[in-house]
Amino acid sequence: MAGKYELWIGSRYVRSGSSNGFVSLISAISMLGITVAVAVLILVLSVVNGFERELQDRLLAMTAHATIEHGDGRLQDWRIWVEQAEEHIDVAAAAPFVNGQGLLLFGERLSGAQFSGIDPRLESRVSSVDDAVFDGELASLQPGEFNIVLGVELADELRASVGDKVTLTLAEGIVTPAGIMPRTRRFTVSGIYRIGMYEFDRRVAFVNIEDSQRLFRLSGDVSGIRLAVTDIYQASQIVRTVALEAGGGVLVSDWTRRHVNFFRSIQITKSILFVIMLMVVAVAAFNIVSTLVMVVKDKQSDIAILRTVGATPAEILRIFVTQGSIIGVLGTVGGVILGVLLSLNLESIVGFMEATFGIKFLAADVYFISDLPADLRTADVVQIAAIALVLALLSTLYPAWRGARTSPADALRYE
Repeated sequence: MAGKYELWIGSRYVRSGSSNGFVSLISAISMLGITVAVAVLILVLSVVNGFERELQDRLLAMTAHATIEHGDGRLQDWRIWVEQAEEHIDVAAAAPFVNGQGLLLFGERLSGAQFSGIDPRLESRVSSVDDAVFDGELASLQPGEFNIVLGVELADELRASVGDKVTLTLAEGIVTPAGIMPRTRRFTVSGIYRIGMYEFDRRVAFVNIEDSQRLFRLSGDVSGIRLAVTDIYQASQIVRTVALEAGGGVLVSDWTRRHVNFFRSIQITKSILFVIMLMVVAVAAFNIVSTLVMVVKDKQSDIAILRTVGATPAEILRIFVTQGSIIGVLGTVGGVILGVLLSLNLESIVGFMEATFGIKFLAADVYFISDLPADLRTADVVQIAAIALVLALLSTLYPAWRGARTSPADALRYE
C-alpha cells in the first residue's frame, strides 16, 4: 500500500479542482503546451522526411541511379558498354542517352530546353519517365518521326499541346557561303509528362535517340549510358566497379553525387528544425515546474497533515513527481496522437485549405517540389515521445523536492 496511496493522491491532485483556480488553469496550460509542442515537432519532422522522400523518388524518376560518360561527350561502342554493364550482378539494366541543349519555338513563344535522346523501350528499365507521361505516351518517340515529349511547365510556357509542331533551334550552326546558319528541325509534340519538380517539368524534353544522333551529328555515338542498380545506396561503388571492369577511361557519376546539395541541405534543415522545436518542447515541459511550485504552495496544509500521520519526505516527493509525470504523460500522448493524425492527413488538409482560401503554399516556379508531402516515421515518433517524457520527469524533481522539505509545524502555524 505504501506506493499505491502516493499514486492515488498524485492522480487526485491532477483530476480534482483546486481552491486556487489559477493553479488548475496553469496545469491545463502545461499539459496543452506539451501536447502542441510534441504534435508540431512530429509534424515538422514528417514534412521534412516527406520532402526528402519525394525529392529522392522524383529525382530517380528522371535520372538513373548512375551514369557512365566519355570525357569528350561521345561514348563509342556503347552497345558493348551496355552489355558489359548488364553482365554485372548488381546492375539491373542499362540504357544509352544523348544530351543536348537548344531553343524551342512555337508561334511567337520560345524557351530554352535541355534535350535527352532516349530509346523508349530501354529507358523504361532505368527510369520512371514513362509512368510520368499523362498525355500521349513515351513509346511515340519512334526513330525518324521526330516526335518530342515535353514537361508540363515547358508545354505551358510554349502553350503547346499534343499534336502541335514546335521548332528546335540548336546553338551549333551550319557553315554556308552566306555565313553560319543555325540548325533547326520541326518536332511534333507527342506527349506531356509531369514529375512534380519544376526543375525538370520546365526544362527537360525527350526525343528519340536516333533522331538526336542525327540532330547533333554524333554518327551513331551517344553521350553515355544510364544504369539501374539493385541497391541505390551503393550506386557510387557499383558504377565505379563496372567502369573499371570494362577498361576505364570514362567519367562516372551517381544520383547522390549529382544532387548531393539537395540531400545535404535537407539533412541540415532537419537537424536545425529538430533542435529548435525541441526547445519548444522543453519550454512546454518546464512549465510543469511553475505548475508544481504553485501546487506545492497551495497544498501546504495537506503536506503537513500527511507528515504528521507518518508520511516520509520521500513519499511526499513521489506524490508530486506522480502529479507532474501524469501531466507530462497525458500531454505527450495527446501530442503523439495529434501529430500522427495531422501527419497522416496533411495532404488532404493542405488541399482543402488551398481550395477553400484560394492560396498555394508552395509555388511550383519557386520550390523544387510543389506539393506538401509527409512521411511519418516510427523512429521519430518514439524519439520525440521519449525526450518529452524525460524532460517532463526532470521538470518535476525540483518542486517535488521543495514539497518534501515542507515543515509540518510551519505549514500548520497559521491554520
